[in-house]
Amino acid sequence: MANPHFQNMILWAGNTTATEYKKDQPMFQPYPSDQTFYGYFNDFMTYNSGDWTVTTTEAGTGSASEAVTSSAGGALLLTNAAGDDDLDFLQLKGEAFRLSAGKKAYFSARFKVSDATQADFVMGLHITDTSPLDVTDGIFFISADGDAGLDFQVEKDNTATTTEDVATMANDTFVTVSWFIDPDRDALYYSVNNAAPLKSVATNLPNDEDLTISFGIQNGEAVAKTMTIDYITMMVER
Repeated sequence: MANPHFQNMILWAGNTTATEYKKDQPMFQPYPSDQTFYGYFNDFMTYNSGDWTVTTTEAGTGSASEAVTSSAGGALLLTNAAGDDDLDFLQLKGEAFRLSAGKKAYFSARFKVSDATQADFVMGLHITDTSPLDVTDGIFFISADGDAGLDFQVEKDNTATTTEDVATMANDTFVTVSWFIDPDRDALYYSVNNAAPLKSVATNLPNDEDLTISFGIQNGEAVAKTMTIDYITMMVER
């Protein structure tokens, strides 16, 4: 029987927005032997700390922790210690992704934070760095302390293009963030909560560095904050 894995590649099937903003993308993760895409997916039904580079600051009371939490479909809960600027960031070991304007790429994640205003947090793809809130290369969604607005940032060699306030975060409320590279239009698109994708400037596409999955949260006050990740997926055309 033929492998039906990529027979239907339509992303956001049933979307009624203008077709120019729709682009075929794989709906499923590739098999290990697939010759079209390579990718990573984690539903966080399990968690192995050895898979991640963990950057932690624990100046306040308590200890930072990363653990699977009860949730339909699985979820990972990050919990900070209770000091101002205490943080917990995770980066998948091995920078396994290389982006190019000439190849399809797709990232999507669903997550929430306990406090959308009094915290800094990031979710996306960038180089391994002990300061994930201030990296030089990557494509990611980021929010600064004191602002519930979520920004979309495309950065290469420490030069960034930032689209501000692509979403307004709410406390303890899940958001789905996505971005993809469309080689046919030489363009980069982003989407929030599976809405119609919006075009972003791809001038600073980080195409000269190997990148990795990166996410985490930093307290904006001396109160422990949490980040819950439902899933993360990343696929790149070979």
